[in-house]
Amino acid sequence: MEKYFVHESSYVDEAVTIGCGTKIWHFCHIQKGVQIGENCTLGQNVNISNNVKIGNGVKIQNNVSVYEGVELEDYVFCGPSMVFTNDLTPRSKYPKGSESYKRTLVKYGATIGANATIVSGITIGRWALVAAGAVVTKDVPDYALMAGVPAKQIGWVCECGKPLKREELKCKACGREYMLETGVLLEK
Repeated sequence: MEKYFVHESSYVDEAVTIGCGTKIWHFCHIQKGVQIGENCTLGQNVNISNNVKIGNGVKIQNNVSVYEGVELEDYVFCGPSMVFTNDLTPRSKYPKGSESYKRTLVKYGATIGANATIVSGITIGRWALVAAGAVVTKDVPDYALMAGVPAKQIGWVCECGKPLKREELKCKACGREYMLETGVLLEK
């Protein structure tokens, strides 16, 4: 008996590691060399490209492709139809191969909203929240609230996901308190 679930319509290539409690739903493709942690959920029509590493507790909603060069740390949330890229200058006639892919890192607890685009070669910080439809072209600080095209920081967000008021930096929902130290948000 398997310790994880893969729907019969999905394909899992060789040399793939899948952690206990993970669920892979309809029409997914998990390619060679992928590592998926425990208690993850991959929605319908998710593609995970070669050698991608996914941490524990990650949720990837429907219609997302996680391309080679992307790493998702624990408890990352990828909203429906959000997009990762892995090549800044793609050409169909002049393919470069995986050695030219840029590394993209999504850190612990970060959320990427539906239909957002993450341009390759950047890092999204811990507990950051990227709004639906945003296009992220630069590194995102921990706890940053990002929105727009191109995405700009419009505020800070608590670990629990609630936006913080700049003047107070105390979450009204969960009570966590933060402080700004040389432009970096830290939990007290």
